[in-house]
Amino acid sequence: MASRLRKLGITAAGVAIGAALSTYALRVSDVSPHHVQMEEMQRIRRKRTLPSRSEQVKTLQSGEEFDVLIIGGGATGAGCALDAVTRGLKTALVEADDFASGTSSKSTKLIHGGVRYLQNAIMGLDIEQYRMVKEALHERASMLRSAPHLTRPLPIMLPVYTWWQIPYFWVGIKAYDLVAGDRNVKTSYYLSREDALELFPMLRGDKLCGAIVYYDGQQDDARMCLAVSLTAARHGAAITNHVEVLELLKKKDPEGGKDILCGAKVRDNISKKEWTIKAKCVINATGPFTDSIRKMDNPTVKTICCPSSGVHIVLPGYYSPQQMGLLDPATSDGRVIFFLPWLNGTIAGTTDAPCEVTRSPMPSEDEIQFILSEIKNYLNKDVDVRRGDVLSAWSGIRPLVQDPNKGDTKSLARNHIVHVSESKLITIAGGKWTTFRAMAEHTIDAAIKACKLEPERECVTDGLWIEGAQGWTPTMYIRLVQDLGLEVEVAKHLAISYGDRAFAVAKMAALTGKRWPIIGKKLHPEFPYIDAEVRYGIREYACTLVDMVARRLRLSFLNVQAASEALPMVADIMAEELKWSKEEKEKQIAACEHFLQTQMGQQVNRQLKEKIPVNLSKSEVDTYTKRFETIDKDKKGYVSITDIKRAMKAFGDAEVSGEELHDILREIDTNMNGQVELDEYLQMMSAIKSGNISHSRFAAVAEQEEIRKEQERLRKQITVDRSGGGQQKKKVN
Repeated sequence: MASRLRKLGITAAGVAIGAALSTYALRVSDVSPHHVQMEEMQRIRRKRTLPSRSEQVKTLQSGEEFDVLIIGGGATGAGCALDAVTRGLKTALVEADDFASGTSSKSTKLIHGGVRYLQNAIMGLDIEQYRMVKEALHERASMLRSAPHLTRPLPIMLPVYTWWQIPYFWVGIKAYDLVAGDRNVKTSYYLSREDALELFPMLRGDKLCGAIVYYDGQQDDARMCLAVSLTAARHGAAITNHVEVLELLKKKDPEGGKDILCGAKVRDNISKKEWTIKAKCVINATGPFTDSIRKMDNPTVKTICCPSSGVHIVLPGYYSPQQMGLLDPATSDGRVIFFLPWLNGTIAGTTDAPCEVTRSPMPSEDEIQFILSEIKNYLNKDVDVRRGDVLSAWSGIRPLVQDPNKGDTKSLARNHIVHVSESKLITIAGGKWTTFRAMAEHTIDAAIKACKLEPERECVTDGLWIEGAQGWTPTMYIRLVQDLGLEVEVAKHLAISYGDRAFAVAKMAALTGKRWPIIGKKLHPEFPYIDAEVRYGIREYACTLVDMVARRLRLSFLNVQAASEALPMVADIMAEELKWSKEEKEKQIAACEHFLQTQMGQQVNRQLKEKIPVNLSKSEVDTYTKRFETIDKDKKGYVSITDIKRAMKAFGDAEVSGEELHDILREIDTNMNGQVELDEYLQMMSAIKSGNISHSRFAAVAEQEEIRKEQERLRKQITVDRSGGGQQKKKVN
């Protein structure tokens, strides 16, 4: 025991001394990143209005030569566009799908330096990993400052169940604070067992010794990427989504005689038109698709991307406190899992497994079950971790890369890499969300040098306000409530999603026709999203239903079933705004339903339900069969929409719309034939019993109808006594 304690003491002391010395040494040698000066910012003029998508396309079709053409509209590509245009370079960006449609909308939503990387850096004396963490911590502070409406500091708890680990973790987290220096979010601290359970009551309490709490940042990743893109557009960048690169164009270099890039042939996937864009420099910022663009440049080039799948799930908000996250540093297979509150839900993830590069990554049941089994270890017995509580699930592809700048490419690069090919294709790959701005700065620096560009100024994006940040305050939502008559929950949502642009959104809202709220028709009763956001989302370049429900509204990421239910109303508004034909509207709905089923986990949920064996007792089968027959009034052998409507109307739900009735039916109609058979009903009740389904409106309707029928039967059985005295007595003469 004494030997063990000595080792722990030496380890803890080594971590502390190593962190202090390396921090001191690197602070002396490191050059602080460039900060935006107020006088410099005043010289950078933004466009007052945001150009429409059609105007942006016309600019790209104008035939003018751009200084920079960026391929890829994720976090890195958007960051490159903002960096380039604010330096005074004529900038274009094209994205084959939608802004943040890939990995950039499917992250853990954290803005962090990487606690585990710091541990590896100190214990392994790895200066490269240390610099990576230090850079990420600086960028964490920059993001929190640049977009205060879309970001927030988040305390994360690290529960400790072995007493000797408390000093070890405490020293490691303090080193994290130390490396952040004056850019630290908030200071970490230790909690006793009692205090930890008070702040995180869902936590398993037995054997809990205490907890360490540290701070990182949290963001709405898709809206952050979109805000950066819109900021670049306001500064003058020509950016378009749904424009795909078909071919890279080359010309002879007059100086060296080699073929160098001079632009790209592209296609607008909305209008199907094709044209060429001239550019002095082409930047490849396509994340997992890095190699496909590199092979356009040189078909013989070796691949450098090693894609890895990261699955996340969303659980109801009651799984975690709204102001505290949780970190599991050592899962059963050595991976780290986060358990975080986000937009009134709870995110759990992530996994890490090799995968194929695809535009439609899908979560698997095995990965979902892995996450659920791990979080069960940290939650108390009152929290029944049920498969049916998974509201949404998605898979993001991490673009891990091998560095082509080095001769030995066997190991993966821990940080991002910038590579310049012989034909001057600038490739930026690897890295993570938090460091997108620094990655963009390094990329544009390399582009300027390689392609001999002439910027007007140095990089000015460190601390630059992005779309919505300048006039935002934490209490701005109150003005939305008082001045415009929005519901408080809706006003808060608009303020944190759009910042100072929330007023422009709210002014597009329809009247509710109610005393309160005055404006803002909800797209779904359980969420604060309103009709105006769909109209405004089109001005933010949303072209498809998927663009809207996934990345402008985030609804599909929070609750895939709710997204499916809101789809008709969203489609009606988009069809009106974009002048869709009936055929186009139906095509959009079908494409979005496919997206929800495959990429957002709806299909996995349905397939699981179909595989669950019926595990009901005889009495339960008898009870549920009786309920089913009560709704199936005409003894058809199945329940139809008409049956459900009649049952709901009988107990006072006359206002239920046809679409809501169809939603109730779809919950249980596994064979998709428009009706519910008895075996489907029994299957669902078994799934509810096992926890694979959390609840069902159809089950509630069946139970209520049975109760109503029983009450009606009892009323008809009027007793003799209550009818007025039984048999009449014979009259005595």
